[in-house]
Amino acid sequence: MAKTAWKDAVARYQHASTKRAVWQLTHTFGPYLLLWYAMYRVLEISLWLTVPLAIVSAAFLVRIFIIFHDCTHGSYFRSRRANDVVGFIAGVLTFTPYQHWRWEHAMHHSSAGDLDRRGTGDIWTMTVEEYLRASPRRRLVYRLTRNPLVLFVLAPLFVFVVKQRFASPKADKRHRRSVWQLNWVLLATAVLLSWTFGILPYLLIQSIAMAVAGTIGLWLFYVQHQFEGVYWERGDNWDYTRAALQGSSYYKLPKVLQWLSGNIGFHHIHHLSPRIPNYNLQRCHESDRLFQEATTITLTASLRSLKLRFWDEHGRKLVGYAQLHGAKR
Repeated sequence: MAKTAWKDAVARYQHASTKRAVWQLTHTFGPYLLLWYAMYRVLEISLWLTVPLAIVSAAFLVRIFIIFHDCTHGSYFRSRRANDVVGFIAGVLTFTPYQHWRWEHAMHHSSAGDLDRRGTGDIWTMTVEEYLRASPRRRLVYRLTRNPLVLFVLAPLFVFVVKQRFASPKADKRHRRSVWQLNWVLLATAVLLSWTFGILPYLLIQSIAMAVAGTIGLWLFYVQHQFEGVYWERGDNWDYTRAALQGSSYYKLPKVLQWLSGNIGFHHIHHLSPRIPNYNLQRCHESDRLFQEATTITLTASLRSLKLRFWDEHGRKLVGYAQLHGAKR
């Protein structure tokens, strides 16, 4: 596809709408805060009655993270200040430092699908050759890292609760400062909510919400870049358009899940143009046949991606453990 063709096609969807953004904030942040209030009232009856509400709040937390994500791209509002303010607030709720994450995520967009630039903002993926040449210890670490229990249950909680409390060694002063500013706000919030709910109930509620939201979020990210037919290429041959349309999937979800995930299933559109806010992604996808080149994955079909572990450079496809030695040349 010619670059000018898709640029013309996406241009009219790159404009933020204050009205749509505010309306989305209302029916996202509003229900999330009401759920916390409901958990506070239900807590008087039974701690365990709050657990289902915590799980529901996790679903809204995913949607809040999508808004945070749009703000980091400067696409949610027309005003940069509005994006920064809402992005920071959403970052507090999702335990994610706004400026620091924006910097790291920009690297993901500039390198997704490039085998020579793996390692920042992506799922650790080894090639067949790399794995076969690796030491037994490194193979074990890789297998553990790609284990579904670790990848989708333990890792998200670790990333959001622990890892994001520290800045990357490569971060500059501004990005480091954003991490510590968030940490102080989180500490103050934790003290306030622990005083309101009690420290153990607060820890239980927050842990459940973060764990469930993190699992959902990481699964969405995983399946949209790890699927049969995905695009990977070495740096010299890497192409931005192909990386977007073939390296990112269209995750076709039931309407309620599409709503809760903030339309992020239209990931190929997002990678073509991060300037398109989430509330315009579906309309852009449906506007032109150019975008039908993306691989469509249904909820059921996406489960097959769990078996994929390595990139076979010779076969130009992702393979699992069963195909590992057969892929060797």
